[in-house]
Amino acid sequence: MAGGPHERWSNQLEYLLSCLGYAVGIGNLWRFPYLCYRNGGGAFLIPYLLTLSICAIPLVYLETTLGQFASAGCISVFNITPLFKGAGYTMVVLNVIAVIYFAVLMAYPILYIYHSFSSPLPWQDCGNSWNTDRCAEITSNSSLLLNGTAKTPEDEFFHIRLLQMSPNITQIGGIVWPVFWCNLIAWILVYLSISNGVKSVGKIVYITVSFPYIVLLALLVRGTTLPGAWQGILYYVLPDWSQLCKPKVWVDAATQVFFSVGPGWGGLVSMASFNRFNYDNLRSSIIIPVVCCGTSILAGFVVFSVLGFAAERAGVPIGEVATAGPGLAFVTYPAAVAMMPAPNFWAIIFFIMLFSLGIDSMFVTIEAVISGILDEFPQLRTKKRIITFVTCVCLFCLSIICTTRGGLHIVDLLDAHVAIVSVPLVCFLELLAAAYLYGPKNTAADMEFMTGRPLKKIWMVLWRYVVPTILLIMIAYSLSQASGIAGWFVALIAVVFVPIHAVRLLFKTKGSFKQRLQSCCQPNNLWGPAEPDIRICWEAAKRQTFPLEATANSVQRKK
Repeated sequence: MAGGPHERWSNQLEYLLSCLGYAVGIGNLWRFPYLCYRNGGGAFLIPYLLTLSICAIPLVYLETTLGQFASAGCISVFNITPLFKGAGYTMVVLNVIAVIYFAVLMAYPILYIYHSFSSPLPWQDCGNSWNTDRCAEITSNSSLLLNGTAKTPEDEFFHIRLLQMSPNITQIGGIVWPVFWCNLIAWILVYLSISNGVKSVGKIVYITVSFPYIVLLALLVRGTTLPGAWQGILYYVLPDWSQLCKPKVWVDAATQVFFSVGPGWGGLVSMASFNRFNYDNLRSSIIIPVVCCGTSILAGFVVFSVLGFAAERAGVPIGEVATAGPGLAFVTYPAAVAMMPAPNFWAIIFFIMLFSLGIDSMFVTIEAVISGILDEFPQLRTKKRIITFVTCVCLFCLSIICTTRGGLHIVDLLDAHVAIVSVPLVCFLELLAAAYLYGPKNTAADMEFMTGRPLKKIWMVLWRYVVPTILLIMIAYSLSQASGIAGWFVALIAVVFVPIHAVRLLFKTKGSFKQRLQSCCQPNNLWGPAEPDIRICWEAAKRQTFPLEATANSVQRKK
């Protein structure tokens, strides 16, 4: 292969841990618990787990299979149907936008870790120079103020002291230098971690994936021993069955599973492309979504045990301290930690855990961008370290906009809109390409050739009928959630590459429109196994020279 051989994982455990690190992120901690309690508590788990079974697992299985079979990243995997290759460019743009704001979210925990060494914690009271006359501590004497215009010291510490936040997104303001330097530190750590490709990432994930679980379990044990913890847990899981009658609850469940597990972003395709060809990826395709969703449920117990304690200590209803998004991680949870014994210790390990959860996702997201580039230009693989450095520098420069005084407004805008249309659309095109245009027989034959095991019919039923229907519903619902010109722009900026590439390819292809369309919907010459000896056997198998089972086994013996 031009440009040198494709990288491979040292062992399959590294692949599994990298995918888990990618799928399990900050959203498991700050988005799922809030959605769960808002949408019926324990009743929310019914649509959540159902969507996991019939949507997330089939999508992960298909994506990782395509990436592994062709040793292809998010762009080259669409050689299976060149007409849809624009979806690969969509994934690259999507990841670039996501990394721009996500890197800054990694700067916030670094800032908090630094301030957590101060005693008392600087967000514990209102007696600081940055506090306003609206500051009111969360105590039984001031709880009523929380319903008015008062702000907690934790809120003012985050928005005024750390971020120096501007009133709205139209007032970007200057750079907040502490955030800028912490953002730079985060990028340096990311580059050092991914500079050697999967060889370095595969080793680091042993620590970055396992550490958050150790901290979560420690926080759960500590949280359940605090006064009021069980009231918080009951508030989290107590089922409200009437919520299941609301369509929004089902859409929220599907959206959360979909975005937390990560199909359609390109990361899973990229990680699977580094697998050995004959790896049976079915088990890992089930483990990744199940562990991801299990982590979300566990995080909910951790969060609400501590919020229950904070609510009892403050004398306010739990609903008043339960929020979603960055507010939960950087305002509400620090407030609860400040009330715990040894608050500095719990604050430090909490924010280290938060950083670990986020940096794993950054590894894979950036690797998806780099893999997409290198698969399209394999001659650059010998210069991967330089490409990685240049990519990180460019992405760091783009992320500077989020370190300004208006940075959090930009983060909120991008986080709310960047993936609502593009991700389900990319997944829909993947299904259309593999299960319809390439065809169920070809897809099943390739999977059997790769693993030596026949594909069960249930997977094709899910890929052809069930999952596409869910995705179309999600796309329709997501379009209704976009707001404002800026929101629509962010939601559609990555999607435009799909029609642009399709039109460009159709114009370049010769023949009548029907002939051009048929040609563009068929796999090109680049589709297939990347390793030459395996590709020869695969092409022979397609000509039915010998059985697929024998082909796969003979290749395995050769290797």
